[in-house]
Amino acid sequence: MKLLKSLGWPVAAGLLAALLILQQQHYQDKLDAATTIASTDTKATNSWAGAVAAATPSVVNIYTSRVVTRPYHPLLDDPLFKRFFNRSPRTQRERIQRSLGSGVIMSADGFILTNNHVISGASEILVLLADGREAIASVIGTDADTDLAVLKVNLPGLTPIPVADPDRAEVGDIVLAIGNPYGFGQSVSQGIISATGRHGLQLNTYENYIQTDAAINPGNSGGALVDANGNLLGINTAIYSQSGGSQGIGLAIPADYASKVLADIVRSGMVVRGWLGVEAQPIPAVVETANGPLRGLVISDVVRNGPAWSAGLRPGDVMTALGGEPTSGGYNAMYRISMTSPGETVTMEVYRGSERLELSATVGHRPAPIDT
Repeated sequence: MKLLKSLGWPVAAGLLAALLILQQQHYQDKLDAATTIASTDTKATNSWAGAVAAATPSVVNIYTSRVVTRPYHPLLDDPLFKRFFNRSPRTQRERIQRSLGSGVIMSADGFILTNNHVISGASEILVLLADGREAIASVIGTDADTDLAVLKVNLPGLTPIPVADPDRAEVGDIVLAIGNPYGFGQSVSQGIISATGRHGLQLNTYENYIQTDAAINPGNSGGALVDANGNLLGINTAIYSQSGGSQGIGLAIPADYASKVLADIVRSGMVVRGWLGVEAQPIPAVVETANGPLRGLVISDVVRNGPAWSAGLRPGDVMTALGGEPTSGGYNAMYRISMTSPGETVTMEVYRGSERLELSATVGHRPAPIDT
């Protein structure tokens, strides 16, 4: 009995130690599990792999070639020159110039959007898909006013990109730029939306750019600017740079306008734009009225018998709202009209002196520019 009593404490101590070890292991297992979950959540939060996987099958690399004629020099016809160099004037005057860019597959039947400057003057356009396939593309149509072009390839199993609503995009949203910078092959850069509605840059006739600090470099032109879910927000088209490379100011054409250009070109071979027949400019100074400061556009000219003239708009009127939206941002008002289909009706809130008028105009078809 005494021996058993003498063994009691060591046994109890051993059991207690075992319990403590088991309890410690239990908490360690929970900690490891929590760490794993936290690590997974961090990756899910900080990784845009899902967006990249959704968008990259729809982004293509574009390689173009064109014949460039060099200035002719009389020396090339000198018999002595041809005798020693064995070159004809024709081979001296012409060479093949190659360039690159990007594009976005917009439909399963092979329509691709890119920039007009990517394919302008090209004699051959080669499209390389993310899966390694390639095809020669044909040009369906171009629109110099927005620097967009529509290509077509005949390949099965194409993946069109899902399109987002650029109007819902906000400054600070995460975006990804996907394209073929410097011919490296498909690459992705990440940033945010820095601004929306950028215009007045004199890059194109119609400007309403999304600005981003996602790196866009030569070769990215025509590629995709996508949101955090891989949906298309815009077509990358230009950068501001003093060095030729990205300096954090990239510009993309909004996806809704790019989609309209594509649809119009495919349907009718040209872009159909709305037109009111007015010239306007922002109010040059603050005009006080009984209802407060007047903000809007001063109508400087109205095309006689055009849509706005027929609606009653006259030079000197101040347009404060168009289609129910303020016109204080004058360029946006004209941009909205260009997006409106001919035949639709828009309302105009107008002040003629102190008199407030509500006019209604039927949008016309923008005339083709006259070559001079």
